[in-house]
Order: sequence, then C-alpha cells, then structure tokens
Amino acid sequence: MKKMLKSKEGISPILATLLLIVIAVAAVIVTYAWVMTFTSSTTGQAGAVLTAPNIRYYNDSGTLKVEITIHNSGTADAKVTKVRQGTSSSNLTLVSSPTYNPATQIVATKSDLTITFNLDWTDGTRYYFKVETEAGQVLPFSEEA
Repeated sequence: MKKMLKSKEGISPILATLLLIVIAVAAVIVTYAWVMTFTSSTTGQAGAVLTAPNIRYYNDSGTLKVEITIHNSGTADAKVTKVRQGTSSSNLTLVSSPTYNPATQIVATKSDLTITFNLDWTDGTRYYFKVETEAGQVLPFSEEA
C-alpha cells in the first residue's frame, strides 16, 4: 500500500494529448452551435427592410389625399399596423382610417404596399410620416407637398 502512494507516475503523454484534443473539439462544437443559434435568431428578426420610395399628394374630386407606397426589400413579410402624420417630426397624429392595398396590410417580401388617406395638405409644406409594423419596426420619413 505504501508503494502505491509513493508512485509518481501519471497518465501517459499519449493519453494526455488525446484527452486535450477531445476537450478542444467539444468546446469548438458547443461554440459553433451557440453561434449558429444566435445568428439565425438575429437575422430572422431583421428580415423586413422597409423603404418609402413614393409619396403622392393628389386631389380626388375635391378631396385632398396622400398615397404612400412602402417597399419591402428584405427576406420576411411585415404587417403595417399604424400610420402617423404631421407637420413636425415630434408631433405626429394617428391616421384614423387609412386604406391599404393589399387590404391585408402586409408588405410581402420584394413587393409593395400602398397606403391612402385623406390629408388637407398645402403645396410647398413638408409633411412627416411614420409607419409602424406589428413587429415594432418604425419607418419615419418626410416629403414636401
């Protein structure tokens, strides 16, 4: 028994090397799995990329209207839930009854959504708009009438 306690032998260098390689490979696999999960969830959230390429002010039989075209160049659909407008970027009011085309209010991937509403606009005045989606994405922009 005394002989076993005085023994100074450890594991062989070959076994130690194999053990270190197994630990390193396991660490790489765990890190890879975490990174792939993180990047897939992050890119999924940022899938809709909205822009307002066209704003049109017009008179429809005596009723002044605004037509906004929203384009989605991203990889996921977005549903528009609110439209705000005003003459100042800090003081916007909710548009009460906008018309959407398509009526589902969804801006599909690589397509457009047209939003039309009544607005007593004045030529030469800058108007500010903010379009909000169901996912919380906000698209602020302005255009002069």
